[in-house]
Amino acid sequence: MTHVVADSCVKCRYTDCVDVCPVDCFREGPNFLAIDPDECIDCAVCVAECPANAIFAEEDLPADQQHYIALNAELSRIWPSITKTKPALPDADEWRDKTDKLQYLER
Repeated sequence: MTHVVADSCVKCRYTDCVDVCPVDCFREGPNFLAIDPDECIDCAVCVAECPANAIFAEEDLPADQQHYIALNAELSRIWPSITKTKPALPDADEWRDKTDKLQYLER
């Protein structure tokens, strides 16, 4: 099993999770982070660090967000690794509690 970044991350891209990851499995896109499933060791330290509660163990991912498993795998192959915390997107706090944000994901 691996961990998955889900809908809550879109348009927020908080990076608190990146600093605690012992294997540098996060990948950075324009307005979303993805977890490389081949690198994730399922340690779960990132889950508590996410201010948007956007990271789930694969088996705990809500049913309506299962498509994020494949999306994380796909995007982690093309996006660069991120290993240091960066500022969240300027309007992250406004988007944090919104749902159904997939349409806003930038590749």
